[in-house]
Amino acid sequence: MVSLEVRGLDFSYNGKNALSDMNLDLRGGNLIGLVGPNGSGKSTLLKIMDGILKPGRGCILLDGKDISSMGRKELARGVGYVPQSTRFLFPKSVFDTVLMGRIPHGNWAPTGKDLKTVSRVLEELQLGDLSGRDLNSLSGGQKQKVMIARAFAQEPDVLLLDEPTSSLDLANQIDIMELIKGLTEKGILAVMAVHDLNLALRYCDSFVLLKAGKLIATGDSETVSSEVLEDVYDIRAKVLGEGREKVFLPISRK
Repeated sequence: MVSLEVRGLDFSYNGKNALSDMNLDLRGGNLIGLVGPNGSGKSTLLKIMDGILKPGRGCILLDGKDISSMGRKELARGVGYVPQSTRFLFPKSVFDTVLMGRIPHGNWAPTGKDLKTVSRVLEELQLGDLSGRDLNSLSGGQKQKVMIARAFAQEPDVLLLDEPTSSLDLANQIDIMELIKGLTEKGILAVMAVHDLNLALRYCDSFVLLKAGKLIATGDSETVSSEVLEDVYDIRAKVLGEGREKVFLPISRK
């Protein structure tokens, strides 16, 4: 089972701390929810896990190997990343965009396996009818699903997602979360930055709660208590129910 370890991580933007002394031990077969207010370090942490940003101190270990020692193609075979948004300035079809996820597994010339993988992923995400469309002609939600499909086609051991459902309607949110959950049941580790706490409580196996770049708490849904959320978000709140039936109710600012 894949492991992703964060060891003594510090990161700063222009001298201002974005992450401080971060330590995590994450294992395959789980969907991890990164939870916290804007500016808490969720997106920064995901980018460091994907090797996009380099930490000022500490390291990320993928199955015990420091990712800083890995080439970009090697790392991409192990880790897939879905950003909040991606800009495509030139026309590119949906099929070709998703096919880009297969590059870490070979060369620019796709194999029969690559084409079959892309076709399968497009059908799973209900994008088959859009496969020939120019990506730039799609809605924001459709583009987001294509970016998720590209990461799925990559077939990584670790899947990093930065608010993957933020542009999607309710039905598509459920579809995407069910697909991500299905991948983790096959042994993949998925780490997801999320603002919708009720969606996270329904699907995530465990949580990492951040505030101002610091780790506040980690654990299963029992960690997500009203007291912890009030501290993290500086609000008054209630959490009702148990386990995956928990519901988060924000009440007011403190």
